[in-house]
Amino acid sequence: MSNLSVIQTIAVYIIPLIFAITLHEAAHAYAANKYGDNTAKMYGRLSLNPMVHIEPFGTIIFPLISIVLSAMSGGLGFIFGWAKPVPINYSKLHNPKRDLLWVALAGPLANLAMALIWALILKASFLLSSYFGVPLYLMAQAGISINVSLFILNLLPVLPLDGGRILFSLLPIKQAQSYAKTEQYGMWILMALLLLGGLNLIMRPFYSAIMNIIFSLLN
Repeated sequence: MSNLSVIQTIAVYIIPLIFAITLHEAAHAYAANKYGDNTAKMYGRLSLNPMVHIEPFGTIIFPLISIVLSAMSGGLGFIFGWAKPVPINYSKLHNPKRDLLWVALAGPLANLAMALIWALILKASFLLSSYFGVPLYLMAQAGISINVSLFILNLLPVLPLDGGRILFSLLPIKQAQSYAKTEQYGMWILMALLLLGGLNLIMRPFYSAIMNIIFSLLN
């Protein structure tokens, strides 16, 4: 998409991005509710409506900045953002340590599912005229890219990311308690990786592998 203008890039990415970010959080809410915690439901967050999950900076401003930067760099940067975290009372889960794994995993799995849905939409776009098919193709391509990026990013074993929650759930109690103390440094670690280019180096091989698998399924 390097031949698109910044405005065109925003138009292509904004809808897939908002759904990728907000439905990720909705998946956490539904999983937590399934395993006994109705906190998200009490706060009106048990919903597929993107509006209830939007966080102005993380869902709108930061993604727009990342879209612009990616467009200016010829599409080399990852585009992502975040929504309001779903409120979860882990003590309400049937088995807090075990169920935490499934609640945390629900978000990335939602992104993987959305990537596959966008892949089907991309394939369907070839059946349409170029007037409708080309914009839909570009939007579907963006949807696949965004969701694969979020899937990988959120599975990194760094608290407070979902991958960190999953690792916490899998560790023995003593090691898990020690690991939990690293959460206060998690966002600083991620910011350092982002600014120094380390995040791109870590994610790029996984991104390429998953994208190759998805596009091979379309053939």
